[in-house]
Amino acid sequence: MNLQQLRYLREIARNGLKVSDAAESLFTSQPGISKQIRLLEEELGVTILVRNGKRITALTEPGRIVLDIAERILRDTDNLREVGREFNAGGSGTMVVATTHTQARYALPPVFARFTQRYPQVRLTLREGSPAQIAAMLRDGIADVGIATESDEEFEELVTLPCAQWTRSVITPLRHPLLGAGPLTLEKIAQYPLITYDFAFTANSPIKRAFDSANIKPNVVLTAVAADVIKAYVEQGMGIGILAKMAFDPARDHGVRLINADHLFEPSTTRIALRRNAWLRGYIYDFIELFAPTLSRDVVNAALSGGNTRAAAL
Repeated sequence: MNLQQLRYLREIARNGLKVSDAAESLFTSQPGISKQIRLLEEELGVTILVRNGKRITALTEPGRIVLDIAERILRDTDNLREVGREFNAGGSGTMVVATTHTQARYALPPVFARFTQRYPQVRLTLREGSPAQIAAMLRDGIADVGIATESDEEFEELVTLPCAQWTRSVITPLRHPLLGAGPLTLEKIAQYPLITYDFAFTANSPIKRAFDSANIKPNVVLTAVAADVIKAYVEQGMGIGILAKMAFDPARDHGVRLINADHLFEPSTTRIALRRNAWLRGYIYDFIELFAPTLSRDVVNAALSGGNTRAAAL
């Protein structure tokens, strides 16, 4: 048994049990991977993959256990490499942060600025994506840290640390009737075309829950990933928008007006997400604490080792 065989097995699982795709992603041959997996099965004395001719259709029950152990071994191997890099490189290295557009555009710039002042030799990479994509990047080892707003279920295979809450607002074009219509209600919002986030009406969204609870169906005419896109179309008069309050900057957003909607929608929680049992470089702890001062190294380590951090983090 060797680490390469375990890597082959992990890559087959990541590629939907398609050996050809696994071979392409690892820059090796399909027959070579198949041979190594069969050697692993012979050594362990169990069948790992269910085969139908040349196709792999499933993992066997022992195969799922072997894959789980292989994932842990490979994570620990990566951690060993990180230990060496930590003590040989000092304050230099790389850090990949996976996050949503709103966090990348509005919450992270001052944090990154302070971080680079403290660690000028660390190269930062920012990858934007949906919460599901962020979770996948963490699980696959592409990202070191994830920052997103999503339910615990989306990140059930990862460690998540709640660190901040944020609210939503309604934006309108200049001189819109809602600006002088008194307290904002869901009924008033539903009278106008609505522009909001792609995920606003997914199952766990506070926006969807609010409208569903009131038995109101809004007229959604456009959805987008980025708050800047929502603002641009509201400014053009296509409708009104619902977006994160942090995404409105009165110094820049001269073409729209903001109406507070805290009373209409539940606040959402921003979470830091990490791979379970990850070994973190010292500067990653510092980055997390710069973003969320309540998340000290001790709090993060307690979470990574299975402790409860919810009370400490919020």
